[in-house]
Amino acid sequence: MRIRTAGVVAVLGLALAASGCGGDSNDEPAANESSKAATGGKLVIWADDKRAAALKPFGEKFGKENGVTVEVQAVSKDLQTNFVTASQQGSGPDVVVGAHDWIGNLVQNGAIDPVQLAAEQKSAFNETAVKAVTFNGQLYGVPYAMENLALIRNTELAPEAPKTIEELVATGKKLKAEKKASEILCLQSGQNGDAYHIYPLYTSAGGYLFGTSANGDYDPKDLGVGKPESIAAFQKIAKLGEKGEGALKRSITGENSIATFTGKKCAFLVSGPWAIADAKKANIKYDISPVPGFAGGKEAQPFVGVQSFYVASKGQNKALAQEFVANHVTTPDLAVALYNAEPRPPALTAALDQVKGSDPDLAKFQEAGKNGQVLPAIPAMAAIWDPFGKAEAAIIGGADPAKTITAAGKTIAGQIK
Repeated sequence: MRIRTAGVVAVLGLALAASGCGGDSNDEPAANESSKAATGGKLVIWADDKRAAALKPFGEKFGKENGVTVEVQAVSKDLQTNFVTASQQGSGPDVVVGAHDWIGNLVQNGAIDPVQLAAEQKSAFNETAVKAVTFNGQLYGVPYAMENLALIRNTELAPEAPKTIEELVATGKKLKAEKKASEILCLQSGQNGDAYHIYPLYTSAGGYLFGTSANGDYDPKDLGVGKPESIAAFQKIAKLGEKGEGALKRSITGENSIATFTGKKCAFLVSGPWAIADAKKANIKYDISPVPGFAGGKEAQPFVGVQSFYVASKGQNKALAQEFVANHVTTPDLAVALYNAEPRPPALTAALDQVKGSDPDLAKFQEAGKNGQVLPAIPAMAAIWDPFGKAEAAIIGGADPAKTITAAGKTIAGQIK
């Protein structure tokens, strides 16, 4: 399950107890020289629980091939914050696995180095994935998986995919009236909102977060929150809220949205690939389609996120880390193993080709995200999550859209400055 929370603005003062990263320190980043320095070294990799388990056999193989010790450590909570804290204290890993929108914060904190990939290696990945891990013109991560939201539909309750959000609401209300469902739509908000999950509807109604500069990068000076476009967007969203159609509700949260869908209490779920295992376990007959936008509005654009491997700038064996991410993370075997651990579309084209034949859901999620927007990785994005989300929740609950989102825009602008 993907739950979006506020970005890390400041490093927390609590350190993660981590084992030291021993071995000879080597600051040379070139992957083709790393094997010279690797013998007898130690490589420490941090990842979340699922990915750590999938990575362990590959770490062992890499260790045997290079004459080094590899420790894959599972960090189940606050991985990004703990990594930055440990990095500053000199007790962090050599490699960390996480989302691409960490990059701005990690670079700002001096926690990661650019990675060294040849042009041929880069071309083996999905172009959008490479763009996502590129920051200030440099490649800062090796992508392994992509993700975006889609509409997951219980086909027994709703055989046809709705073309617009209005059509979805009409179907959901009919199912409620017939007592076949208790909710119109499962799109998580909670009391603090969820900018990630509301974003497709926000964009369909004309809202934006940041404009772009001439080279296509996000421009933190062009903040869309609080501008007329965002006010108009939230006026439309408000009509779906608790004092309107009742399709968007603060009682639908990150903790219960998928369970409400798998419990057959709503026919429509806005979520990502991480929800599919639960749907299958519950024997839900489902289909996947793009999140529908407002009638007469723009196309709904979900965020496209990328999961990536990073080289720690303060790791004890950076050359070994560069070798691992450049020449082992880029192999289809590892990418497929990570896919099997959690089925998100692989960023490596060869790995995607291997698994898509047996998993038709992959193509449907890709279709739902083909016109999505790469989730901004600029440091200014950290200022968005909390004020935007709280404004969203307030508006869903009946607060005045114009006043609420204008105030949020001022808060965000103040934090960016």
